[in-house]
Order: sequence, then structure tokens, then C-alpha cells
Amino acid sequence: MRIATFNLLHGRSLDDGRVDVDRLASAVKSLDADVLGLQEVDRDQPRSMGADLTAVAAEAMGAPEHQFVAALHGTPGGTWMAATGEEQPGSATYGIALLSRYPVVSWRVVRLPALRTSVPLWSTVTRRPFLARDEPRVAVAAVLEGPFGQFTVCNTHLSFIPGWNGMQLRRLMRSLVGTREPLVVMGDLNMERRQAARLSGLRPIATANTFPVERPRRQLDHVLVRGNLRATGPGEAVRLPLSDHRALVVPCAPV
Repeated sequence: MRIATFNLLHGRSLDDGRVDVDRLASAVKSLDADVLGLQEVDRDQPRSMGADLTAVAAEAMGAPEHQFVAALHGTPGGTWMAATGEEQPGSATYGIALLSRYPVVSWRVVRLPALRTSVPLWSTVTRRPFLARDEPRVAVAAVLEGPFGQFTVCNTHLSFIPGWNGMQLRRLMRSLVGTREPLVVMGDLNMERRQAARLSGLRPIATANTFPVERPRRQLDHVLVRGNLRATGPGEAVRLPLSDHRALVVPCAPV
């Protein structure tokens, strides 16, 4: 079984600045993932030509089971509000998605606590402080009927604000207490591997730097597990022709 997580930057390439759904489809297909978590996913956004990027990815990888969960309604970087899950079809939304080639037994959506005020952060680019405003954050989990029985996979994209992302991860783990194991938590956690492991209490099974895409120096994207699941090979940070992250892919099997 191959598990992958990818922050796709709404499908945009840093080389030409464009969103090309055919390029996205080819990139997703090349990962050959059985279970895929996506972050920074557009649906009905003008910047991505109104495409449903989850549906594009699902068709490319042959995933009959998939669910997009909006984190915000409106335009990222512009006018938006927190999504509620009751947005009308055709409205511009942005969030995360979980896709599976295996049957889904059940779905669950977890809306994580939002930081409602701007906070001062230090820019390594301008070498000056700036006020940062975070976006709403969500997680989506599914119990899957896999080749070795049922297991749970959860995908999320946590805050980039230090400390707050840790609180969100702890809150997410509390929401997953009692879920069916093995448990896989993956996504762009916006923190390094040791912190992700310590705060989640899970085992990292893929070690590879994923950000920035050109010369990755940090691992912000993770696959963490609890229960009788192990990696059967090294995790790989795969460079694709889009996004500012590399995709993280790991083969795994039951212990």
C-alpha cells in the first residue's frame, strides 16, 4: 500500500505561475498512491479556472472514494469567511481532500480551533516583523477497508503560526481517541518531525525534507502512525511540476 500527502498550492506551478489541470492530473497519477491526502485544494475558484481539483486528482489516481472539505469560503488572500460545510454548490471554496482507492466505511470532519487575531511574526525574507492572519483549519478522516482489514486515515493542514499548530494537533488527536487502528495522520503540519511525533504521540514512518521544493531543507509534511503498520521502504519526497512543496510518499504494510 502506498500512502502520500501533497500540499499542491492549488495546482499552481512556480515555473510559469499557471494552474494546469492536465499537469495536476499527470502529477497525481505519477505518485501511484492508494491513499492520498491533499492540502491547499481549490474548488470553483477563478484562479484555478473553476475546476474541482479533488475530482481531477481522484480521476487521475483511480480513487472512487474521495471527499473535499472546505476550510474557507471565498478567495484565499482576499475576502473570505470560515466554511461551515453548508456552502452552496458552485461557491468558491478552498480546503483539503482525502482520496482512496479502497472502500470507505465512514467519514468524519474535524474543524480545528481558529486563531481569531493577527499575531506578530518575524520574516526571514524582509528581516522585519509583520502581522500574520491565519486561515481556518480542518481535518478529514475516514475508516477504510484496506487489503489487511479496516484502518483509519486522517488528513489535515495545520496553522503556520508556531505554538498554535501544536495546539491544533493536540486537539485533533483528542478527537481521534478510540478510532479504529491502525491510525494514520498525515498532511502539512507546518512543524518538524520531532515536534509532530511528540505532540501527536504517533510514529513517523517517512523521513524526507519536503520544503521548499527547489532545495528542501525542512520536513513540514508527515505520515504518522499508531498501531500495527510499518514502512516497507524509505519515504520519498517527490518533486512534481507544481507547488512549492514536494509530495511525501511511503510504502507500508501491516506488522
